[in-house]
Amino acid sequence: MDCLGSLLGIAPCLCDYAAKHSVYICDLEDNLEVLRNAMVELKNVSEDVKRRVDLEEQQQMRRRSEVDGWLQRVEEMENEVTEILQEGDEEIQKKCLGCCPRKCCLAYELGKIVIKKISEVTEQMNKGHFDAVADRMPPASVDELPMENTVGLDFMYEKVCGYLQDEQVEIIGLYGMGGVGKTTLLKKINNYFLTTNHNFVVIWVVVSKSASIEKVQEIIRNKLQIPDDKWKSRSSKDDKAMEIWKVLKTKKFVLLLDDIWERLDLLQMGVSLQDDQNKSKIIFTTRSEDLCHQMKAQKRIKVECLAPEEALALFQEEVGEESLNSHPDITRLAKVVAEECKGLPLALITIGRALASAKTLARWEQAIKELRNFPAKISGMKDELFHRLKFSYDSLQGDTIKSCFLYCSIFPEDCEISSNKLIELWIGEGFLAEAGDIYEARVLGRELIQVLKLACLLEPVETQEYCVKMHDVIRDMALWISSEFGREKNKVLVYDHAGLFEVQEVARWKEAQRLSLWNISFEEIKEVNETPIPCPNLQTFLIRKCKDLHEFPTGFFQFMPAMRVLDLSGASSITELPVEIYKLVSLEYLKLSHTKITKLLGDLKTLRRLRCLLLDNMYSLRKIPLEVISSLPSLQWFSQWFSIYSEHLPSAFAEAFAGDNVLFDGGRALLEKLESLDHMSDISINLYTCLSINILKGSHKLQRCIRRLCLKACEDLTSLELSSSSLRRMKHLESLFVKDCLQLEVVQIKVGKEGRQGSDHNFPNPSLEKWFHSLHEVCIWRCPKLLDLTWLMYAQSLEYLNVQNCESMVQLISSDDAFEGNLSLFSRLTSLFLINLPRLQSIYSLTLLLPSLETISVIDCMMLRRLPFDSNTAANCLKKIKGNQSWWDGLQWEDETIRQTFTKYFSRWQ
Repeated sequence: MDCLGSLLGIAPCLCDYAAKHSVYICDLEDNLEVLRNAMVELKNVSEDVKRRVDLEEQQQMRRRSEVDGWLQRVEEMENEVTEILQEGDEEIQKKCLGCCPRKCCLAYELGKIVIKKISEVTEQMNKGHFDAVADRMPPASVDELPMENTVGLDFMYEKVCGYLQDEQVEIIGLYGMGGVGKTTLLKKINNYFLTTNHNFVVIWVVVSKSASIEKVQEIIRNKLQIPDDKWKSRSSKDDKAMEIWKVLKTKKFVLLLDDIWERLDLLQMGVSLQDDQNKSKIIFTTRSEDLCHQMKAQKRIKVECLAPEEALALFQEEVGEESLNSHPDITRLAKVVAEECKGLPLALITIGRALASAKTLARWEQAIKELRNFPAKISGMKDELFHRLKFSYDSLQGDTIKSCFLYCSIFPEDCEISSNKLIELWIGEGFLAEAGDIYEARVLGRELIQVLKLACLLEPVETQEYCVKMHDVIRDMALWISSEFGREKNKVLVYDHAGLFEVQEVARWKEAQRLSLWNISFEEIKEVNETPIPCPNLQTFLIRKCKDLHEFPTGFFQFMPAMRVLDLSGASSITELPVEIYKLVSLEYLKLSHTKITKLLGDLKTLRRLRCLLLDNMYSLRKIPLEVISSLPSLQWFSQWFSIYSEHLPSAFAEAFAGDNVLFDGGRALLEKLESLDHMSDISINLYTCLSINILKGSHKLQRCIRRLCLKACEDLTSLELSSSSLRRMKHLESLFVKDCLQLEVVQIKVGKEGRQGSDHNFPNPSLEKWFHSLHEVCIWRCPKLLDLTWLMYAQSLEYLNVQNCESMVQLISSDDAFEGNLSLFSRLTSLFLINLPRLQSIYSLTLLLPSLETISVIDCMMLRRLPFDSNTAANCLKKIKGNQSWWDGLQWEDETIRQTFTKYFSRWQ
């Protein structure tokens, strides 16, 4: 009974177990289908999550770890379910479930696994409904910028990298003309931080011309990932600047500002390097050197054009091997094209791409012709090059400087332009009319040249301090603008080594407004055009370096009624003015300097609008009729500088030209005529007698007008006495030459009633008086009785001093108690020439600093045994000392160290 009771007790359990066993086995097929469907749904959810993740990652966000783990688990679960389904399908196909105890156990276990996996898949599916799948990524310390291979930037790149290591350098300015590669260099610097170990946050900002503080702040904010809620709560620029500053002060950063056109207030943006313990850096690019100063850059690096070899390499890279190899001569022509670009990368790239498909010699030859004559016709030149360069032109403030800049294009390619002559032409054209007078116009002209240089639209000439030049591509752009953006191609015509003229070439002159001829043969012009050329719009006509021109074709100037500026100074061989010039009634500027013209006819008086008459270095000129000068009511500027070649003027020669001629009375009549002109303000003149000198000394107006004065061959001049009042009025005197005054012994400066009272000195204390305000050039030649030049103590602006053949001179500046302690003596002197002064023993008794001195030449002054030098003299500027070897060897020095200091500058005069 007990046994039976036990059996009856376990029976329900066995029945329950059998029922479950039966479910796992009998419902296996249905459960497999449920699992299969559940897995499909899970995969669908997984695909949705993946798409959301991909979209967020494209937005530079990073997937969350829980999402990444979920996706990995789904992938694992998919593999597991695949195996289960495969095994279950095999069991179903056998159709023997339950008939075999062993197989029954296997089916039972499989059924259990299926039920469990259904639960797991369902649970995993429920976990896949994420509110967010990715988070905003923390910013990379530096973002890589795409860029092509760089050519020719390695030296400047290494230079900047060196400054990045220098903790004392905080702000670096990269400047240069448009298209020279500043942005490329800055990108290379940005990517430098990708390959180096550093803890900088590198922030790249393209500023551009129309940038605002708010725009720059927004870019910096995005890089620093300042939260939206915090940023949007800041309504003003100052509030946003404070938010940026709070973040930046905790970081070591490099701020890269590309393409700055005006000064950016860093503090207003929220950027400060004051008391910066992190040694952060700011590097910016600009087209203006002046802006580098305004931004307080400690290092300013000019990004230069490429050297010829580098330029050719860049150009060939853009053209491509296929085009270069299509004909043996194309390589040679490619070099010619590259040279025309003058190393400007943007021009090389633009033209290189335009010629990438050019595979014939004819196409390359045509491209060279277009580049030299009409570069805007080349594909890409206007849109990709000129328009980008034009931003520099557009940034110039005012029409005056824009007109002055465009005017520089009338000079040919590679021309070294004298700054003074350029300003002369600007004055002649009336560009500087806003200035009060001609002197202020010159000051304005120099300022404008400096602005154009700082804007990299003009370049300095290394070997010529007072010259500028224009990059060929910048010049092409200026001509394009001048021609109304290519619509009036003949508006400005410039010919240099033109070769043979053709009829159609001369015909273009009819449309010209400005025309300049350089190295041109007029015989060729006469051959192709025998009749006068009508030029109704021509306002400016320049002739330079036409030495073979002896006369103009008949009627050449007959049909040029609008002519305002005529410069014939380059026609050095002409001896007569064409009669038609006197009919140019609109003429305002006439320059005949350096020509061999012998006389100016009375018909010149018809030029009643003439403001500028320049007759410098006309050594053949023998006659200017009196009525000419007095009949030019608009004349403001008269220059007759070094226009008499004769060593001395024989009395008989002067008498032969007496009467109505203003030249050979020693200059007296000419001075009187100039004084009578209401608008006269600028005079350069040669005087030959004491009478003419006294006319000048007695005229307040002439003293105020005199700019350059030459006293030559004044045989009756024994002493020259200048009053302090006269010196004050002669405030515009720039150049003073005294030549061949054989009896001149002394120059004295007398103090008048308005001067210091009670002085016993002919020379008042130079430290108290400010005379010779503008005098920067003095030449004293062949004055054998002159004893000294002590009066030069008052020429505190003196830059150039040349003293020759003054046999009696013992001291240049005599010792006097009134001068002791005058540390400013010769403080601006750059060049000193002492030649054939056999008795000269002293330049000055005390040591001079001469802080600006660059060159000193002492030749045949063998008694000069001491220079007023010490170890501090000309410490920064001195470049050269030239003299006799025996004189140098015999010099006495205070100590050996000083001698050694200056020996390295000495070179023997041959």
